[in-house]
Amino acid sequence: MIQSTSDSAATVVFTLIIAAILAAIPLPEWGNALRPAWVPLVLIYWVIAMPHRVGVITGWCVGIMLDALNGAVLGQNALALAVVAYITYVLHLRIRLFPLWQQCISILVLVGIYQLVNIMIMRAVYISPWTLWYWTSVLVSALVWPLVSLSMSYIRGTHSN
Repeated sequence: MIQSTSDSAATVVFTLIIAAILAAIPLPEWGNALRPAWVPLVLIYWVIAMPHRVGVITGWCVGIMLDALNGAVLGQNALALAVVAYITYVLHLRIRLFPLWQQCISILVLVGIYQLVNIMIMRAVYISPWTLWYWTSVLVSALVWPLVSLSMSYIRGTHSN
């Protein structure tokens, strides 16, 4: 069986690397709170689109790469992305059938879980103040989901005209 380029591992790796680069671009202090969670968004897309190829192990590996890239506690993003990948895998058949506005709510919850795991680990390791600004990226990620989903489907080659 010939594998199409749209579902190749290279496409998945390429998009996850681009998401990691977008997550690492320096922004002003006020812009960090408004940055979408690019890596979880792309990972969620791939788990929904190809659950037989992208899952918890992919989330863990990408999380380790993101930890090294951001200088976070080793395993912080890995654990958060693995948890999100698992929950997405369990619910992928339902999320696929949801209309776009319900998908955005699902993304809000999934990225919220990602952010919650990260905050819990940060608070356990560092003494950091608790602010509501942590949650703005969750809301922005949910609002950006339609654009991410559409552009990823174009990259994958499964968009509908």
